[in-house]
Amino acid sequence: MNDASPIRKIIHIDMDAFFASCEQRDNPDLRGKPVAVGGLGPRGVVAAASYEARVFGVRSAMASAKARRLCPDLIFVPHRFEVYRQVSRQIRDIFERYTPLVQPLSLDEAYLDVTENLLGIASATQIAEEIRDAIRAETGLTASAGVSYNKFIAKIASDQNKPDGLCVITPAKGPDFVAALPVRKFYGVGPATAAKMERLGLVIGADIRAQSREFLDRHFGKSGGYYYWASRGIDHRPVNPHQERKSVGSEATFGEDLMTGDACMGELRPLIASVARWCDKYDVSGRTVTLKLRTASFRTVTRSRSVVRPISSPEQIEEIVQLLLNTLLPLQEGVRLLGVTLSNLDKGEAPEPVQPLLDFGEAAA
Repeated sequence: MNDASPIRKIIHIDMDAFFASCEQRDNPDLRGKPVAVGGLGPRGVVAAASYEARVFGVRSAMASAKARRLCPDLIFVPHRFEVYRQVSRQIRDIFERYTPLVQPLSLDEAYLDVTENLLGIASATQIAEEIRDAIRAETGLTASAGVSYNKFIAKIASDQNKPDGLCVITPAKGPDFVAALPVRKFYGVGPATAAKMERLGLVIGADIRAQSREFLDRHFGKSGGYYYWASRGIDHRPVNPHQERKSVGSEATFGEDLMTGDACMGELRPLIASVARWCDKYDVSGRTVTLKLRTASFRTVTRSRSVVRPISSPEQIEEIVQLLLNTLLPLQEGVRLLGVTLSNLDKGEAPEPVQPLLDFGEAAA
């Protein structure tokens, strides 16, 4: 890769609190009130939160019990994914009036390349405004948009003026925009990576840009190249209408080693919920569940199990994860890291799983 980025006109559209907004649209009694889409049971998880709920700190993937403690007046409603999928199709139809180069990231967000668009409109900003107006008129919902010369900056820009906002970052402004950006806002940088960066003195994009490629590769492995170029406002990735993800996973490292199976399951459930939420959002399911465990002595063990029909719900994933964990009990030493991955993904709604389950696969390093 080099810094001679092709000049593209990229729009990232992100619906505002999509699931919760659909519920508020369809039920006037919910408008202006804190709403969470999800279950309130002992293992319930918030799939989406309205902006009224977010004021109290309620966030997606949060345990429902915690959300209720933060916001006692929080109204829980069950999800209606068929409705969300239908609205998503409406929105996709609006996108395709302007360009066939649409890369959905989920039901509620997508990249569009409008460099050469179907209506011959020179201004990407004008197209973004027209799309937002059409979404509001045809679905009754609001969307935020980021407009820039590459995917990396367009996605970050769409989050700058939420809700119902528009942010334009031109090629001239891109490098300075990224230089001032907190590292935790870099796409793909989660809490653990952000904490590691900050321990290394990398707080904003300019701090990353000041480092050599060798330094970033040494500390971040294969992601080092991404951080090196992104910190310079460079991203050559094209909008790919046919891109498919092969797996989804979540993992966590613990400050104190876990010593029992029950403690491990307690930490695995939020990871399972995160994977299941991704499946809901992206309308996918999977056939293979993998449990990753790293011990206090840094020995990494994985266990996998596959099912005949795809699964996606937290209950289905947890059942298999529990079976996988049981093969590693009793623990011989403390556990410092756990991870859950769902792979062999399928697009579309998952049917109920059926027996038989296939044989275990395993690997250790």
